[in-house]
Order: sequence, then C-alpha cells, then structure tokens
Amino acid sequence: MANRLNELFKIKNKNILSIYFTAGYPNLGDTMPTLESLQSSGVDFVEIGMPFSDPLADGPVIQASSMAAIHNGMTIPVLFEQIKNVRKSIHIPLILMGYINPVMQYGIENFARKASEIGIDGVILPDLPLQEYLDEYKSIFEKYNLKNIFLITPQTSDDRIRMIDQNTDGFIYMVSSASTTGTKEGTSDSQLAYFEKVEALKLKNPKVIGFGIKDKNSFNKACQYANGAIIGTAFVKNLENSDLSLDKTIHQFIKNIL
Repeated sequence: MANRLNELFKIKNKNILSIYFTAGYPNLGDTMPTLESLQSSGVDFVEIGMPFSDPLADGPVIQASSMAAIHNGMTIPVLFEQIKNVRKSIHIPLILMGYINPVMQYGIENFARKASEIGIDGVILPDLPLQEYLDEYKSIFEKYNLKNIFLITPQTSDDRIRMIDQNTDGFIYMVSSASTTGTKEGTSDSQLAYFEKVEALKLKNPKVIGFGIKDKNSFNKACQYANGAIIGTAFVKNLENSDLSLDKTIHQFIKNIL
C-alpha cells in the first residue's frame, strides 16, 4: 500500500504545512479532537509527539507540555488506544515523534507493527543514531511501511546528509537552527548558506524545515528554501494560552498561517 507521505509529496511539493503537538496535552483526551481540528483547518500532515521525561531535542515549551501530558497519564499504549480508529476520520499523513527509549521499552517491532496497523505513516526519533537504524531497525520499519525521518542541522556534513538521503524516502527534516531571535524579517547569513548548501546537494527527498517557524512570515520564508515547514512550539504555546475552545483555537492559529 502506498505511504500517505509519499503520496502527499507527489501531489503537492510547495507550501506544505505540518503541525507538531504533544499527545495528551492540554488534556489527556485532546489527541483525537486536535487531529480532527488540524485536518479540517487545512494542515497537510501532523506530527504527534509521544511525551518523554527527557526530551533532548525539545525547547522549554514542548518539554513542559511533555511533562504535563505524562502527568495527565499519556503513554505509548494509551496513545495507541486513543488513535486506534484514527483512519475512520483522518486521511492526512501522520507521524509519531518521540525518543528511542520508550519505543524500545514497548519493543521496536511491536511498536512498528502497531503503528502500521493504526495507519501511521512515519516516525521521527531524534536520538536514534543513523548507523544503529541501518544495522538494526531499517528492515523492521520497511517491513511495516513506516518512513523513518532523520534530522539534519547546519552542522551536518555533506556526506552524512547524502547518506541520510540514500537511506530514507519520506522527507528530510531540516533543523533551521533558528537563532534569529529579535529579527522579525529575513534570514541570517549562516542559515541562508545552510539552505543553499543543502539545495546544491540535489537530494532526492523532499525537504521540510522545522524549529523556529512560528507565523505566516517565517512559514513563507522557510517554504522558499524547502517543500514545506513544521510549526511546533508556537502551536503548543497557543494551545496553552488560549481562552477559546480547542477547535476555535486551532482554526484561528492555522488561518493566520495559511
């Protein structure tokens, strides 16, 4: 069966919007309502965060949402139970994002099998080393048609970027290293050099930029250098600070981006 991520990038290759949210946040039962609101708002694909107590790649806002979700009772088994019928109402691609430790505790093959049964299209595990994935897990993920998405940063070598490009076929997650705080417009020279360097490598995979994308301006800017962009922190912060209903909060946020 075709993977929804691959299908998405075939029919749309520019201005793709992805949203990250933490499963079980703000409330334990918010996972499915959040997915339904994101889909009806026009989001192209969604990253569902699996909360973990030591989320190394996440900033303070997502860390706090992760801790709140754990406190609410969110675990991988609870999440799988919540989304077991997700494909009855959700047709956009879905990715699970988290850390290797809880996935290993669940069992890598059990996790891949269950995710595939439910209709998950890909996984992002920022602390899974590429070589370990290739040696031990690639065959399992491929067996269950799950795309393993790798992150690259401005510090990632050309050789490693090419190796990632050869060994994945979902998309490449470009961490923008958006240390552009205080600059409302424009992109830093170092970011520009990084985006252009990656462009020059002529990779086979689509590219999606994440980290530091927070509004219409930064989304449009990122889309000049990639197929799309991912918004996480700004979305989670918006959920935390809104006085509106969950559905209205999400629709309003997405309307201000697209």
